[in-house]
Amino acid sequence: MTEFLYPYKFNPILKERIWGGKKLKNYLNKNSDSAKVGESWEISDVDGDISVVSNGSLKGQSLKQVLLTQKEKLIGRKNYKVFGDKFPLLIKFIDAREDLSIQLHPNDELAAKRHNSFGKTEMWYVMQADPNSNLIVGFNQKVTPDLYLKHLNEKTLTKILNFDQVKAGDTYFIEVGRVHAIGAGVLLAEIQQTSDITYRVYDWDRVDDQGNARELHNDLAIDAIDFEMKNDFKVDYETLKNKPNQMVSCTYFTTNYLSLNGLFKRDNHHDSFMIYICTEGEATINCNNSLTSIKKGETVLLPAAIESFEISAENATLLEVYV
Repeated sequence: MTEFLYPYKFNPILKERIWGGKKLKNYLNKNSDSAKVGESWEISDVDGDISVVSNGSLKGQSLKQVLLTQKEKLIGRKNYKVFGDKFPLLIKFIDAREDLSIQLHPNDELAAKRHNSFGKTEMWYVMQADPNSNLIVGFNQKVTPDLYLKHLNEKTLTKILNFDQVKAGDTYFIEVGRVHAIGAGVLLAEIQQTSDITYRVYDWDRVDDQGNARELHNDLAIDAIDFEMKNDFKVDYETLKNKPNQMVSCTYFTTNYLSLNGLFKRDNHHDSFMIYICTEGEATINCNNSLTSIKKGETVLLPAAIESFEISAENATLLEVYV
């Protein structure tokens, strides 16, 4: 193993949002004194917001630089054939002090045509939720475009939306076209395609400090909404200790739940990078006697060329992600 093949940690990219709060600092130890930090971008290859390595011999290099140098050694042969010099996933933590806007994301075809971007399939893992906190996912009844527009224009959209009360550990798969929103009081980890394309359809009539409302995208959204009523968005998964428990497996990513106590040996047979997001506790990753620690609120990226490694922990939980 060369000095360039080790688990990479990155400087978080913190984003102030009108709906953000203080949980990213108070719960996940992010370095900010702002009262409105809504997002921490943990691993990003979005133009203008590209992550920078914070540890080891590549400290100071951007994710883009690492990918341009390592290519398939970083993301895997099959991934490099598909994505080239673009890292395929964006990893975030999100703190909703207030309700996020009601929104949706376009599919790959629309996103490419309109924005020269990937679509935005994503999943949520709830890390903490205040009492009676909700997520909005999909509709609560059969909805046609005409019925949707009627409620949108009359500002009664919430009457046809599905509200789910949530707690820590709840997991949701948000396919493209599915109307959704993160409710006030929810802190979660988000795994998604590398895309920053969001169609905002309703923002609770709020305004910023200057009295300006945020832009809505209803003309774009109407063609992108999936009006088929499916209730398959909440994810059931096992929590067996010291083994990968599959949560989501789709075209764009696979995510496993790891509850670790002791030594966990892992071989990478996926021809993909491996991402670990620590949601509770602390763990140590051993790659050829090179040790990298990861604690709650931290994320690491292991290059695809690392074929085997060990993770040791005492009662830690991690999300394992690969493509």
